[in-house]
Amino acid sequence: MKVARLLLTAAVAAASLAPAASRAQDYPRQDIHFVCAFPAGSGADTIVRYFAEKARAITGRTVIVENRVGAAGNIATEYVSRSKPDGYTVFVSSAAAFAASMSLYSQPPVADVNKSIQVVATINRQPFMLTVDAGSPYKTTKDLTTAMVAKGEKASYATVSAFSTVVGEFYKLATGVKAVEVNYKAAADALNDMKSGAIDYSVSEPVFSLAQQRAGRWRILGVSTGERLQASPDLPTLAEQGIPMDIDGWWAAMVPAATPKPIVDQLNKWFVEIVSSEETRKFLANFGGDPLIETPAKGQERLLKDVEKWKEYVRVAKIPQRG
Repeated sequence: MKVARLLLTAAVAAASLAPAASRAQDYPRQDIHFVCAFPAGSGADTIVRYFAEKARAITGRTVIVENRVGAAGNIATEYVSRSKPDGYTVFVSSAAAFAASMSLYSQPPVADVNKSIQVVATINRQPFMLTVDAGSPYKTTKDLTTAMVAKGEKASYATVSAFSTVVGEFYKLATGVKAVEVNYKAAADALNDMKSGAIDYSVSEPVFSLAQQRAGRWRILGVSTGERLQASPDLPTLAEQGIPMDIDGWWAAMVPAATPKPIVDQLNKWFVEIVSSEETRKFLANFGGDPLIETPAKGQERLLKDVEKWKEYVRVAKIPQRG
């Protein structure tokens, strides 16, 4: 009887796994949806559509971009977490921003990251940048720090997001600078204030910062990542200038947590093929980032570590939770 029960249990388990195995073996059988958390035409949308087009060429299937906009990405995150775990709904977005949202919001998009979302592939990593107006006298981070310490609370700086707020606070903690943070809705809104000297410096995202440097309007003094980026090897890190810091934004492809492993592995294979190409390396460099290739397990580990890091970042930077 005991043997019979064991055989019956094994048979039931095998039967329950059979449909998932069959789905994975035939995947993909239909159109795939890539979810973007921001509006069509945005920088994020450009990245998602690039990967959608490359995935279409590899899979032979139509890849539809769905823009699920709102709540700084939380609406898209919640939508994906509740989607059918069959590999046909893929969230291509900033995993770092998702990790941050778990501490930034009193009601985060998911209750438990590990039970809601699975990273299938990492895509890139990007820094935030310490910048000054090109006409300012500050040629190095040391120059800026010396001047800002002397200026005390009369100094001010621009931020545009929780990421730039955190980098700005870590810079001040490490240097003793007492500058007042001025938060702008968009980095472009700070241009005139930087030019006039009303704002002394800025902590901004890489795409905009690099564009301003190329246009001769800003000077980039340092980046927030622990190591220099291949995309911008001439830009020194803040860490090598004596300011301990290793803060980055990184993108990933993610699916609902219950997605079968064979499908997760297949998606990983496709994204690794795309990210490994020279064309993609150049594409990502335009966004100020380097390719980042990791296994699904490593990517999930990175996500969970970032969730814990952001608890500390929010505490140190004293960022109030949003509703």
